[in-house]
Amino acid sequence: MSSLLNPPQREAIRYLDGPLLVLAGAGSGKTRVITQKIAYLIEECGFNPSNIAAITFTNKAAKEMQERVGVLLKDRPSKGLTISTFHSLGVRVLREEARALGYKPKFSIFDSTDCFGIVSELAGSVDKATIRRLQGVISGWKNALVDPDLALKNAQDETEALAARAYASYSATLKAYQAVDFDDLIALPVELFETHPEILDKWQNRLRYLLVDEYQDTNAGQYKLLRLLAGPRAAFTAVGDDDQAIYGWRGADVENLRGLPRDYPNLKVIKLEQNYRSTVRILKAANALIAHNEKLFDKKLWSELGHGDPITVTVCKDNEKEAESVVMKLQAHRFEHRGEFRDYAVLYRGNFQARALEQHLRDQKVPYLLSGGQSFFDKAEIKDITAYLRLLANPDDDPAFIRAVTTPRRGVGGATLEALGTYAGKRHISLFAAAFEEGFAHSVQPRQLTPLLEFCEFINALEYRATHEPAKQVMPDLLNAIGYEAWLYEHDEPRAALGKWSNVTEFSTWLVRKGEEDDKTLIDLTQTIALINLLDKQDGNPDAVQLSTLHAAKGLEFKHVFLIGIEEGVLPHRESQAPEKIEEERRLMYVGITRAQRSLHISYSEKRKQGKELIPCEPSRFIAEMGKDDLRFSGGKADSAPDKATGSARLSAMKAMLAGKPA
Repeated sequence: MSSLLNPPQREAIRYLDGPLLVLAGAGSGKTRVITQKIAYLIEECGFNPSNIAAITFTNKAAKEMQERVGVLLKDRPSKGLTISTFHSLGVRVLREEARALGYKPKFSIFDSTDCFGIVSELAGSVDKATIRRLQGVISGWKNALVDPDLALKNAQDETEALAARAYASYSATLKAYQAVDFDDLIALPVELFETHPEILDKWQNRLRYLLVDEYQDTNAGQYKLLRLLAGPRAAFTAVGDDDQAIYGWRGADVENLRGLPRDYPNLKVIKLEQNYRSTVRILKAANALIAHNEKLFDKKLWSELGHGDPITVTVCKDNEKEAESVVMKLQAHRFEHRGEFRDYAVLYRGNFQARALEQHLRDQKVPYLLSGGQSFFDKAEIKDITAYLRLLANPDDDPAFIRAVTTPRRGVGGATLEALGTYAGKRHISLFAAAFEEGFAHSVQPRQLTPLLEFCEFINALEYRATHEPAKQVMPDLLNAIGYEAWLYEHDEPRAALGKWSNVTEFSTWLVRKGEEDDKTLIDLTQTIALINLLDKQDGNPDAVQLSTLHAAKGLEFKHVFLIGIEEGVLPHRESQAPEKIEEERRLMYVGITRAQRSLHISYSEKRKQGKELIPCEPSRFIAEMGKDDLRFSGGKADSAPDKATGSARLSAMKAMLAGKPA
């Protein structure tokens, strides 16, 4: 296998003399380096698989890595090897060490919908935009490891002070529910390791070699977690690319790349610059564009895959015509090259750009897949059933309790729940625990208490079965007992009810299968459900055009790529005009260009429809920054006879612009 590696890849795999940063350009084989290094550590260096952790950002990347390592290690045992996301690793640490932080090992993981309800209650507001903004601010603080006290101390104005107070109550409420949110899965392990040196020591000895993928996407909390785990030994390989750092808005900090040489003076840096994905022309344009950014580390991608076709730039009358033109061009190109639909991707800056495209694709009967649509786990019917499962895993999970007891309704009315909530609040206990207390029994009528206790006892009986019996016996009984199918048909049109019920049966079948494959009870499965990604259950690789935002396309590659809406105000985004934000937008364009293997087609509109108005548009500065040698322009005013003069004026303006900038 090593004969298939180039010299820098081979060096990166074999280097074990200290901390290593692998600067891996787009398409330079970084996953191969990580997987081969894991195999090298186990086969050549005698590492025990359970002492190695490879950390990625998505479940999809972890799954792909797991499969590749499985092939490399074929007959060798790899049991105990950790290949997971940062958050999954955080869950593992917290489950094992929960008691040290005052949690039960069966704590719940709340998703953003659960947390939305809590923040809404604390803020005393039902305005969705306000609550989302608050959630975003709190999330930012958690990612930056700023606790509620510090947030309040540093508050610049009344709004920030209000958010900081909400943050303090929010943290206390989560703890009272024995629950954590997504950001806690990083922040709490950091707190744990900083306050319990003996626990940190244990984990440093367990995970003796760390490999981190997409290092440029780490935020302050993740960097701190990595530093703590690596400890003084600093046996790690970080793989990243400063040119693909596009998650600043989510708290990712490209400064972490700058921080590595500062924090680890003996850091070795190896650059992977040979690209195995794209043609020379595509890479030349990508290099020319990214040269306009201030560089942390200098590198230039090169390829042996031939010169390739010129990059086309199509100017369209408006965004409706652009969508039509892209679909026509895509079909013609596919027919001419006898390609498949899955060879094509249409990428854009924002989801709003997909609507017109979808319409034209449907009209032309072109199959397509849309990235970033509603997750299966976000559907109301799946959340209903998941609420029951969450309650089995953690009876103190109040949002799950409320959803389960009211969907379908089990004879427990609003007044009873309100009385229960008030009583539980005074006693600082969960709703479930409060239902069984003598004090509560005296505060409601027997007719109110009976159905409530019946529900709680039903959950207790089911919890016992879920712990002791396989999921395939428990799941059908749960669905029958709550009468969910009949309830759906009572509350929905028959067709909608049928769709929802088939989603529930699909979910149930999937849980049963996962339980059998991983030898896990329903309780085990439920504890990880908040982290399960829909990507685990999508089938294969259907023959369909991929529509995706540029953010969601990172890490993917396609033979032919259409980048649409490449206009000022769209890319770069109108709200990203500050210099450092423009740099991130430019990296986003770079990510788009480097997804393409064989051909790249760029388009923009002269006018864009906003409401009922048509707003004039300018081509994005990024088109000019790609250099003119490999771009072929067509369409727009330049193509229509009466406007030849303005067409050539625009062309010479563009040439002048290019002359002033390094190509």
